[in-house]
Amino acid sequence: MPGPDTLATIQIGLISDTHGLLRPAALKELRGVQQIIHAGDVGTPEILKELAAVAPITAVRGNVDRGYWADRLPRTAVVEVGGVRIYVLHEFEKLDLDPKAAGFAAVITGHTHRAALKERDGVLYFNPGSAGPRRFSLPITMGRLFIEGGTLRGELVALDE
Repeated sequence: MPGPDTLATIQIGLISDTHGLLRPAALKELRGVQQIIHAGDVGTPEILKELAAVAPITAVRGNVDRGYWADRLPRTAVVEVGGVRIYVLHEFEKLDLDPKAAGFAAVITGHTHRAALKERDGVLYFNPGSAGPRRFSLPITMGRLFIEGGTLRGELVALDE
Protein backbone atom coordinates (compact mmCIF):
# COMPACT_ATOMS: atom_id res chain seq x y z
CA MET A 1 0.00 0.00 0.00
CA PRO A 2 1.48 3.37 -0.94
CA GLY A 3 2.53 5.61 1.89
CA PRO A 4 1.60 9.29 2.25
CA ASP A 5 4.80 10.33 0.48
CA THR A 6 3.96 8.32 -2.63
CA LEU A 7 2.23 10.35 -5.30
CA ALA A 8 0.07 8.46 -7.77
CA THR A 9 -0.05 9.87 -11.28
CA ILE A 10 -3.54 10.52 -12.57
CA GLN A 11 -4.03 10.21 -16.33
CA ILE A 12 -6.82 11.99 -18.17
CA GLY A 13 -7.55 11.13 -21.79
CA LEU A 14 -8.41 14.08 -24.02
CA ILE A 15 -10.38 13.63 -27.22
CA SER A 16 -12.26 15.99 -29.50
CA ASP A 17 -14.00 16.27 -32.83
CA THR A 18 -14.86 12.60 -33.21
CA HIS A 19 -17.81 13.52 -35.47
CA GLY A 20 -19.38 10.09 -34.94
CA LEU A 21 -16.18 8.08 -35.44
CA LEU A 22 -14.43 6.48 -32.47
CA ARG A 23 -11.30 4.91 -33.85
CA PRO A 24 -9.99 1.64 -32.34
CA ALA A 25 -6.61 3.35 -31.90
CA ALA A 26 -8.24 6.05 -29.75
CA LEU A 27 -9.94 3.46 -27.55
CA LYS A 28 -6.62 1.66 -27.17
CA GLU A 29 -4.88 4.88 -26.09
CA LEU A 30 -7.63 5.63 -23.56
CA ARG A 31 -7.35 2.30 -21.74
CA GLY A 32 -5.99 2.87 -18.25
CA VAL A 33 -6.92 6.55 -17.91
CA GLN A 34 -8.84 7.58 -14.81
CA GLN A 35 -10.98 10.18 -16.61
CA ILE A 36 -11.88 11.16 -20.18
CA ILE A 37 -12.63 14.68 -21.40
CA HIS A 38 -14.35 15.10 -24.76
CA ALA A 39 -14.05 18.68 -26.00
CA GLY A 40 -17.05 18.62 -28.32
CA ASP A 41 -18.27 17.70 -31.79
CA VAL A 42 -19.01 14.24 -30.46
CA GLY A 43 -21.30 13.38 -33.36
CA THR A 44 -23.49 10.63 -31.87
CA PRO A 45 -24.56 9.53 -28.38
CA GLU A 46 -23.00 6.11 -29.00
CA ILE A 47 -19.54 7.71 -28.82
CA LEU A 48 -20.26 8.85 -25.27
CA LYS A 49 -21.50 5.39 -24.28
CA GLU A 50 -18.37 3.74 -25.66
CA LEU A 51 -16.12 6.21 -23.86
CA ALA A 52 -18.05 5.84 -20.59
CA ALA A 53 -17.32 2.10 -20.73
CA VAL A 54 -13.60 2.95 -20.52
CA ALA A 55 -13.59 5.64 -17.80
CA PRO A 56 -15.79 8.39 -16.33
CA ILE A 57 -16.36 11.03 -18.99
CA THR A 58 -16.97 14.75 -19.07
CA ALA A 59 -18.13 16.05 -22.45
CA VAL A 60 -19.15 19.44 -23.78
CA ARG A 61 -21.37 20.26 -26.73
CA GLY A 62 -19.70 21.22 -30.00
CA ASN A 63 -21.09 23.33 -32.81
CA VAL A 64 -22.19 20.28 -34.84
CA ASP A 65 -23.74 18.35 -31.93
CA ARG A 66 -27.51 18.43 -32.47
CA GLY A 67 -30.56 16.62 -31.17
CA TYR A 68 -32.06 15.50 -27.89
CA TRP A 69 -28.85 13.86 -26.66
CA ALA A 70 -26.69 16.89 -27.51
CA ASP A 71 -29.12 19.26 -25.78
CA ARG A 72 -28.11 17.52 -22.53
CA LEU A 73 -24.44 18.39 -22.99
CA PRO A 74 -23.22 21.62 -21.39
CA ARG A 75 -21.42 24.27 -23.44
CA THR A 76 -18.66 24.41 -20.79
CA ALA A 77 -17.56 22.15 -17.96
CA VAL A 78 -15.28 22.27 -14.96
CA VAL A 79 -13.31 19.15 -14.06
CA GLU A 80 -11.59 18.96 -10.68
CA VAL A 81 -9.18 16.08 -10.25
CA GLY A 82 -5.89 15.53 -8.44
CA GLY A 83 -5.91 18.99 -6.92
CA VAL A 84 -6.25 20.83 -10.25
CA ARG A 85 -9.18 22.57 -11.94
CA ILE A 86 -9.68 22.20 -15.68
CA TYR A 87 -12.01 24.30 -17.84
CA VAL A 88 -13.49 22.65 -20.93
CA LEU A 89 -15.20 24.29 -23.91
CA HIS A 90 -15.38 23.51 -27.61
CA GLU A 91 -14.30 26.80 -29.18
CA PHE A 92 -11.40 28.72 -27.66
CA GLU A 93 -12.76 31.94 -29.17
CA LYS A 94 -15.76 31.65 -26.82
CA LEU A 95 -13.60 31.62 -23.67
CA ASP A 96 -15.23 34.34 -21.55
CA LEU A 97 -13.16 34.22 -18.40
CA ASP A 98 -9.58 34.67 -17.24
CA PRO A 99 -8.49 31.08 -16.51
CA LYS A 100 -5.65 32.06 -14.19
CA ALA A 101 -7.80 34.45 -12.15
CA ALA A 102 -10.53 31.78 -11.95
CA GLY A 103 -8.06 29.22 -10.59
CA PHE A 104 -7.84 26.92 -13.60
CA ALA A 105 -4.64 25.00 -14.31
CA ALA A 106 -5.74 24.10 -17.85
CA VAL A 107 -8.17 24.99 -20.62
CA ILE A 108 -9.18 22.17 -22.96
CA THR A 109 -10.72 23.01 -26.34
CA GLY A 110 -11.41 21.45 -29.73
CA HIS A 111 -13.08 22.77 -32.89
CA THR A 112 -10.07 23.62 -35.07
CA HIS A 113 -8.97 19.99 -35.67
CA ARG A 114 -5.44 21.31 -35.12
CA ALA A 115 -3.61 19.95 -32.10
CA ALA A 116 -2.01 22.60 -29.91
CA LEU A 117 -0.31 22.44 -26.54
CA LYS A 118 1.10 25.55 -24.92
CA GLU A 119 1.49 27.14 -21.53
CA ARG A 120 0.84 30.80 -20.94
CA ASP A 121 0.89 32.63 -17.63
CA GLY A 122 0.89 29.37 -15.69
CA VAL A 123 -2.15 27.92 -17.53
CA LEU A 124 -1.92 24.96 -19.92
CA TYR A 125 -3.95 25.47 -23.12
CA PHE A 126 -4.58 22.16 -24.86
CA ASN A 127 -6.46 21.32 -28.03
CA PRO A 128 -6.04 17.57 -28.59
CA GLY A 129 -6.88 17.95 -32.29
CA SER A 130 -9.32 15.69 -34.10
CA ALA A 131 -9.68 11.98 -33.41
CA GLY A 132 -12.53 11.57 -35.92
CA PRO A 133 -12.64 11.64 -39.72
CA ARG A 134 -9.59 13.18 -41.34
CA ARG A 135 -10.03 16.76 -42.49
CA PHE A 136 -7.74 18.25 -45.05
CA SER A 137 -4.21 16.94 -44.44
CA LEU A 138 -4.33 17.36 -40.66
CA PRO A 139 -3.04 14.50 -38.50
CA ILE A 140 -5.43 12.39 -36.41
CA THR A 141 -4.59 13.12 -32.76
CA MET A 142 -5.77 13.10 -29.17
CA GLY A 143 -4.04 13.93 -25.89
CA ARG A 144 -3.28 13.00 -22.32
CA LEU A 145 -2.95 15.01 -19.15
CA PHE A 146 -0.79 13.74 -16.32
CA ILE A 147 -1.44 15.08 -12.84
CA GLU A 148 0.97 14.36 -10.02
CA GLY A 149 1.05 16.24 -6.75
CA GLY A 150 -0.97 19.12 -8.17
CA THR A 151 1.40 19.46 -11.15
CA LEU A 152 -0.01 19.17 -14.64
CA ARG A 153 1.70 17.96 -17.81
CA GLY A 154 0.23 17.44 -21.29
CA GLU A 155 1.12 15.07 -24.12
CA LEU A 156 -0.12 14.92 -27.70
CA VAL A 157 -0.82 11.43 -29.05
CA ALA A 158 -0.78 10.65 -32.78
CA LEU A 159 -3.29 8.02 -33.84
CA ASP A 160 -1.66 6.04 -36.62
CA GLU A 161 -4.07 3.74 -38.42
